[in-house]
Amino acid sequence: MPTPLRNHLITTSQNPADLLNAATRLFGGAITTSPLDELCGGDHELRGVAAHDFAVGYFASPLDVRVASAKGRGRGSYFVNIGVSGAISAACGGLRATLDEATAGVVNPGDTQELRPLRGRRTRFLGLRIDAALVDEAFAALTGHPPVSTVCFDFALDLAEPKGRAVRLLVRSLLEQLDSDDPLFQRTELQRSQLRSIVTALLLAQPHSHTGELRDGPPPGHPRPLRAALAFIEANLTEHISLGDIARAATCSPRTVSSAFRDRLGLSPMSYVRNLRLDRIRADILASTDPVGEIAYRWGVVHLGRFAAAYRHRFAELPSATAARR
Repeated sequence: MPTPLRNHLITTSQNPADLLNAATRLFGGAITTSPLDELCGGDHELRGVAAHDFAVGYFASPLDVRVASAKGRGRGSYFVNIGVSGAISAACGGLRATLDEATAGVVNPGDTQELRPLRGRRTRFLGLRIDAALVDEAFAALTGHPPVSTVCFDFALDLAEPKGRAVRLLVRSLLEQLDSDDPLFQRTELQRSQLRSIVTALLLAQPHSHTGELRDGPPPGHPRPLRAALAFIEANLTEHISLGDIARAATCSPRTVSSAFRDRLGLSPMSYVRNLRLDRIRADILASTDPVGEIAYRWGVVHLGRFAAAYRHRFAELPSATAARR
């Protein structure tokens, strides 16, 4: 593979501290890094691209490093490490694997990994950060409901077998898009579409704590009352919405519509409204320079104090912290 992310150099240095600091910036505070042993000399290079819900970095370094990922809804992240050349001895949660071009490592939110490049060859690898919310969304698209608990993947991903090869090809396609000089491929919509394909392939290729739910095949479509309720929420999300409003739109009782939401989506109607509204507000904060309060009011928020608390609970940061990154 030619050097990926060729136009996205972040740092090249003989000071390993520069690499550690640059990695933390690239991944937006989703990780903390520390050397496992003494800081070593040599050449340390990082290239990368970051968005608000994913980042990908190309590392070339002999440094042994411990990487701890933050855990929390919205801020929790998965990491997929794929070798480009050389090999890395990796440990995570008591599991060990040698990461190279044939074996990747998948790290779950909150996990700590130790990466030790094997000596003798220049070690280069890719690190892909995926926001936990993207995994939840892809899981819901496959099953019809969000996971009732965090999806926890097995650590070692075999890239030599057919399903693993599909993940590797999709990652390479993302890198080609990021390296392309065509403005079309720089559009966020296309990049996120490619990322969603990677996440879906990962859910189908790599064993995880909810694999059994995916083996049962696609779920039947939502019943008509639930479809009507979801359409009503989507059309009126900027307005005040009550459980009674949702039930009337679904032409059934509040108890019945609540049961449908819990059975099919795994949460109550009002929790669904709150989460969807917060997701739309977060997207608007990151995509515009409008004041946070103005955006929140636009999406039907009437109490900024309660909104800030709910936002922090969902994304593990205040709205002002999100706005500071745009």
